[in-house]
Amino acid sequence: MTIFYKFEGKMYINITNGCPCDCVFCIRKNGDSIEDNDSLWLEHEPSFEEITEAFEKFDKNGISEAVFCGYGEPTVRVDMLLKTAEYIKANSDLKIRLNTNGLVRLMHKDFDIEKFRGLIDSVSISLNAPNSERYTEVTRPKKELAGKCSDGSVFDEMLKFAEDMKKICETAFTVVDVISSEEIEECRKISERMGIPLRVRKYVTDNESYT
Repeated sequence: MTIFYKFEGKMYINITNGCPCDCVFCIRKNGDSIEDNDSLWLEHEPSFEEITEAFEKFDKNGISEAVFCGYGEPTVRVDMLLKTAEYIKANSDLKIRLNTNGLVRLMHKDFDIEKFRGLIDSVSISLNAPNSERYTEVTRPKKELAGKCSDGSVFDEMLKFAEDMKKICETAFTVVDVISSEEIEECRKISERMGIPLRVRKYVTDNESYT
């Protein structure tokens, strides 16, 4: 069971296969893993003991950053994420990045994102689209998420998360180039207005690009 794996000089952390979205570009549709790593489909959601044991055994030579990002949305298990991040901070000098859809407060009612302060050094949030309609088409969030929004907009909740995380740690947006160049420019305007940098990821079908 692959909990930790290496990609482009970083250590990635795979703690869940759960996700509240079904993005059209999801890398999980294209294979079982990234590059030559073992399968990222988990036999079960790993316990804290399994995670820490795997961390101690993992070859961290040359690694400077740990990234919560696997074959699932890390904040599905936000309590385990926090516990793992705390352990990594206490037992290494690694910087910690969270790759997320930004919907943790819809999945976990009343979750206080201040809990990320001091544990998460940077966050990369999937912007994915320039407006709520296209976000729903591209990201395909589960219908029950909209019912948990005060205005029914999952997209707006993601933007609010980004605005709040900007006060806690280094924050960035990403989009995948499955949307049009015009839409990417609209996304860029959103990022500029919010003062959050945007990175455009290239969509690939061979699981060779996953940052």
